[in-house]
Amino acid sequence: MTPIVKAVQGVKESIVNIHGHKTISTASALGDAPRQVNGMGTGVIVDERGYIITNQHVVEGVRRIQVTLNGGTTYVAQLIAFDEKTDLALIKVDAEKPLPVITTGTSTDLMPGETVIAVGNAYGYENSVTRGIISALHRTVQVSDTQKYYDLIQTDASINPGNSGGPLLNIDGEMIGINVAVRVGAQGIGFAIPVDTVMDIASQLMSIQRLDQHWHGIAGETKYLDGIAYLQVNAVDPNSPASLCGVQAGDVITAIEDLEVCRMLDVERALLDRETGEEVSLKLKRGEGDEKSLSLVLQGQGGANQYVDAAWELLGIRVQSVPSNEFRSNNSRYRGGLRITAVKAYSPAARQQIRVGDVLVGMHEWETISVDNLEYILKSDIIAQKRPIKFYILRDNETYYGDIAVANYRVR
Repeated sequence: MTPIVKAVQGVKESIVNIHGHKTISTASALGDAPRQVNGMGTGVIVDERGYIITNQHVVEGVRRIQVTLNGGTTYVAQLIAFDEKTDLALIKVDAEKPLPVITTGTSTDLMPGETVIAVGNAYGYENSVTRGIISALHRTVQVSDTQKYYDLIQTDASINPGNSGGPLLNIDGEMIGINVAVRVGAQGIGFAIPVDTVMDIASQLMSIQRLDQHWHGIAGETKYLDGIAYLQVNAVDPNSPASLCGVQAGDVITAIEDLEVCRMLDVERALLDRETGEEVSLKLKRGEGDEKSLSLVLQGQGGANQYVDAAWELLGIRVQSVPSNEFRSNNSRYRGGLRITAVKAYSPAARQQIRVGDVLVGMHEWETISVDNLEYILKSDIIAQKRPIKFYILRDNETYYGDIAVANYRVR
């Protein structure tokens, strides 16, 4: 019963194997010919309700995502959200009982030479275990013309096709990364996304603002004291539920209801699937004082639905507010924005090549931080006169702009 055996046994129930079929185009004498290929990968359970983190490239284009648990039970998963920049995706299965959640460590204290373990669905051989060391940290890797990874962990633990989305573990059985890529033609060179990045992106993909259209207003950061993780509040949005119940910058949130809080992902997990107006108990520490108990009341994310619908009819876009902490984590020079979640075919937005995933940061001379800002713009004289209006979008941290026409639609 070696440390590696104990590490693998401790997490095996929270690792899943992913299979599916996707259609790809291949060049032929007759042009691009579509063909079916088998896809495979791995994932880790991050919430007992069946939420799983994997790589986007594992599930991209897969119409039927099949997830097999360690015990052999297979489910069909739903793609919930993804982040193209980091190549991470959130999927969900509806299991009959709560599922075991992966144990996470940190990637802040990793050392070259440290022993690591990779677990995954290598070449379809499910639950394959390999070991190695950390070869280097903070690698930048270009794997294709369209995909470039930053700040990766390099390891010589064998990582093969199918390992993507699976965990890289330390000797204590804690996930310290998500395996993502291999160097084609090289032996003993594989890469993983650091777990702190994974958990930050997972909190955005699983945010109650995205999934429930609810709002809490907390922006926090995981810190460590003597190896123990804790979540410190960096900022609180004005007039948000957190602000109204008394949460302040500098507070350390320790628990929400019965869930211990160490990361922003824990905040989202604790508040997910609750009702608007529901009162939730929150425990925190402030300075050197004793633990405080507060009651946070969930709110909708605000904005009149008629103006969300008007944006769809006038411009051809559906939008959703982006949590302020996401802008802070991306070091954006903008204060906020509205993520575009859908683009109507043949609409003014489609003609300007606006894409799903773009973030609308401004129109004309106004910011678009919230749906309230969008409401103001849609009620402006420029829209009423049906004049083209300048727009600014953020895509991969680059700003693009253009002039968008306005469809014939009346905003009441």
